[in-house]
Amino acid sequence: MTVLQGIRVLDLGRFIAGPYCAALLADYGADVIRVDRVGGAEDRTILPVSSQGEGAQFLQVNRNKRSIALEIDTPDGQRVLHDLVRRADVVIANMPPRTLVKLGLDYESLRRIRPDVILTASTAFGTSEAVSDRVGFDGVAQCMSGAVHMSGLPDHPVKIMAPVVDFGTGMACALGTMMALYERKTSGMGQEVGASLLRTALTYSSGSLIEEAALGVDRKATMNRAPHYAPSDMFRCSDDRWIIAQVIGAGMFKRWARVVGRPELADDPRLQDDLARGEHGEELSRLMADWCAVRTRPQALAELEAGRVPAGAVNSPREALADPIIAAADALRPTDFPGLPQPVPLTATPVELSRTPPSIRRRPPSCGEHTEEVLQEIGYSPEAIAALRAKGVV
Repeated sequence: MTVLQGIRVLDLGRFIAGPYCAALLADYGADVIRVDRVGGAEDRTILPVSSQGEGAQFLQVNRNKRSIALEIDTPDGQRVLHDLVRRADVVIANMPPRTLVKLGLDYESLRRIRPDVILTASTAFGTSEAVSDRVGFDGVAQCMSGAVHMSGLPDHPVKIMAPVVDFGTGMACALGTMMALYERKTSGMGQEVGASLLRTALTYSSGSLIEEAALGVDRKATMNRAPHYAPSDMFRCSDDRWIIAQVIGAGMFKRWARVVGRPELADDPRLQDDLARGEHGEELSRLMADWCAVRTRPQALAELEAGRVPAGAVNSPREALADPIIAAADALRPTDFPGLPQPVPLTATPVELSRTPPSIRRRPPSCGEHTEEVLQEIGYSPEAIAALRAKGVV
C-alpha cells in the first residue's frame, strides 16, 4: 500500500517546479500522466544526454510517470483533455494565469469539468495582478531575492548553478497538493494550490531581509565566507582540492579551536559569540586556510570529523558520483533509460516514510509512450485513437 494509491494526477507542468511536484506525488504512489506535445515538449531536451535527446533534468523530474502526447490547443485535443480531467484528482500546470485561461486550465474552467479537482499552479512571481503575467526562471528569482548579492565578490555577484528555487517550489507545491487532498476528504471540495519562484527565493533569503529591515546593516558580498559566524568558508588543501567547514555556536567553536591547535581562541574576548566571530571572519578564515594548506583534503576532513566539526568536500559532479559518503547515504538510484549506455543516477525522494516509503518504480517515459494505454483506460476505442493519430492530435 502506498500513500497516494488511487490518486490520479494530470501533469501539464514544464521545466522543473511543476514536473518535480508531480514526480514527488508519483514517488508516493499517485498515478501521474504527463501530457506532452506531439513530438515532445520543450523541457525534454535541456542538458541532452540520451541518443534521442532527452535531457538530464527531464530524467530527474519525470520518473514514475506515464506519457501521453496530445495537442491540447486543438478542438479534438481539448475534448481528450476534458476526458482526462474528469478522471483526475489533481491537475498540475506551472504557467502564467493568462496561459492557463487560454488553454482552459484555469481553476474555474477545470472545476466545471470536475467540481472537486485540485489545480496546482505555480508561477514566477505570484498571482497578484501587477505581476501575474511576468515570466521568469530560477535565476531571476535568486537574483531578485537578495541572495545573489550576498555571493561572489562585491563587484561580481554569483548565482548558484543548481536550480534550487525551482526544486524548492516543486517541494512546496507537493506539500500544498497533499494538504488540499487531505482537506478534500472532509469538505468534498477541490481548490487551487499556488506557489511562486519569487516567494520561494524570498523564503531562502528571509534571514538577510529581516536583518536588513531591522538593523539596516547593508551587507556586502563575502564570497564563500558567512558574515554571521566563523569560521565558515571554503579552504584549499595541499592537494589543490577544496573543502567547506562551518562552525556555529560556542561549543563547536571550542572544538574547532582544539582541532586547529589554537585552543586559546575559545577564551579570546573578541570571539565570544557567533556575530563577533563573524565580524572577525577574515582572520579566522586565514587561520583555517593555513591549517588546510599543509593537509591533503582527506587528512583535513578526517581530522575535522574526528573533532565533530561540520565539513565536507567541495565536489565536482564527477567527484560527487564517486564520493563514498554520498554512496553510503543511499541517495542515488541507478535507472535505465532508452538511448543511454548505462543507468543514470536519479536522486531519491528527499523525504522518507518508515511504513509507506516512496520509491522510484518506473523510468521516465518516452514522449507519448503510454498514449494508447491511457486513452483506452478512459474509454477510447482503438479506432478512435487511430483517428486522433491520423489528425495529429495524439
